[in-house]
Amino acid sequence: MKVVFVGYMGSGKSLVGKLLAKKLEVPFYDLDAIIEENEQQSIPELFETKGEIYFRKIENNILKLVLQKTESFVLSLGGGTPCYHNNHELLQHDGIVSFYLKATSANLVERLQDEKDARPLLASVNNDQLLDFITKHLFDRSFYYHQVNHVIAIDEKSVEQLVDEIQMKLR
Repeated sequence: MKVVFVGYMGSGKSLVGKLLAKKLEVPFYDLDAIIEENEQQSIPELFETKGEIYFRKIENNILKLVLQKTESFVLSLGGGTPCYHNNHELLQHDGIVSFYLKATSANLVERLQDEKDARPLLASVNNDQLLDFITKHLFDRSFYYHQVNHVIAIDEKSVEQLVDEIQMKLR
């Protein structure tokens, strides 16, 4: 079984994924970390030096490679991954169980406002505009995020509660 998490940046995909993988005793993969290792650059550096189009092409290629693994694993995708190169369709195959960790815009603003500079898409967004920016982004990405098997509302839940809820759906 391959468990894949999608959701907006700051929704907890990596935190939840790591704990779930530990409980399931399977490897955890973070697509962004794999890309950074493969490209020998951070995601912000890739965006700055090679651009988003280059990044999205590499992201698609590496996602395909990871999904071809025969072992069971937990994988967290970058916030935009499902929205490009028909990546959301790659999650529709047998053996893949996908989850959208869904947060409200207000919750995401609270989680992201102090780490904006490390997020290429948010670095230039003024704090006064952050709520509107995230709300619009969520609207734009909603179709892709909802192509998953399960939607999990994350607001006001601990990582442990989320993992328990996810494990119930995997049974």
